Amino acid sequence: MTLPLTWVIGSGGLLGSNVEMALSRRGSVWRPARKIPWATPEARNELEAAVSDFAAAVKDGPWRVAWCAGTGVTATRVDALSIESAICEAVFDALSQKMPQGSDGGAFLASSAGGVYAGSDAPPFTEDTLVRPVSPYGDAKLRLEQLVAAWASATGWPVVIGRIANLYGSGQNLSKPQGLISQICRAQLLRQPISIFVPLDTIRDYVFAPDCGELVADGLARLDVETRATGPAAHVKILASQRGVTIATVLGEFRRIFKRSPNIVHSMSSTARFQARDLRLRSVVWPEIDQRTLTPLSAGIRSTVEDLSRRLQAGRL
Repeated sequence: MTLPLTWVIGSGGLLGSNVEMALSRRGSVWRPARKIPWATPEARNELEAAVSDFAAAVKDGPWRVAWCAGTGVTATRVDALSIESAICEAVFDALSQKMPQGSDGGAFLASSAGGVYAGSDAPPFTEDTLVRPVSPYGDAKLRLEQLVAAWASATGWPVVIGRIANLYGSGQNLSKPQGLISQICRAQLLRQPISIFVPLDTIRDYVFAPDCGELVADGLARLDVETRATGPAAHVKILASQRGVTIATVLGEFRRIFKRSPNIVHSMSSTARFQARDLRLRSVVWPEIDQRTLTPLSAGIRSTVEDLSRRLQAGRL
């Protein structure tokens, strides 16, 4: 059996780098010859050209594309989210046009559990829960889910949509207003205060990035099995630790690691209204993927601290 050639779009980010690492241990990954200039108007054209190059590399073989790109967060403006969505749509349109018709193809789309379930009722939320985004970010993620599901229906190439919990780990972009664990790590190392805009009993599901990378790789492998059994379709899968943790518990872990409490400043934010109090998650789709040992929160935090310590010593924090 020929293993698929896989392109991870967004491989420079926290999720994409770990997805690419997991996939590279299982088969062949492909990278464009030129780095995508994400923050420029040329990004869309470069990605469309990269699709042509990818098609040439695939030839008649099996292929997969994992969309792990995007810099949007809950507080991102609507216009910026629209640009990201348009780029993603253009890439999937290019795949429709340029990949060999009838080939063994498939895709993964990274979505946000926090974005689409922010206004949903009765946690823990599962794939069967009625989604109810309350922010432009959540709306944008849901539109991309619908776009890619329609793409799967139109092309006959299957898709797995991963609704991902709060991701954390080494290499997170600290310039973005997200990533509570990494932001607390940075504040502790620099002995700076950190602002928190939600109550300390707010519950989140924190998934360590390398674990999530393996879950994505497993999801793509399971997609192959499902497609052979029932035909191509779009499948939604929650990717999470499936363990709810309060912010107070996270702060307690930092207190144990650093032997001092984080300097917390309780602040107000206009985006706090977009934050659900309880975002516990439980997956009921392909549960065999979740039968694995995940990195404990304490170990994941320590790994993140060690990474940021190295960055601090190198003058890159």
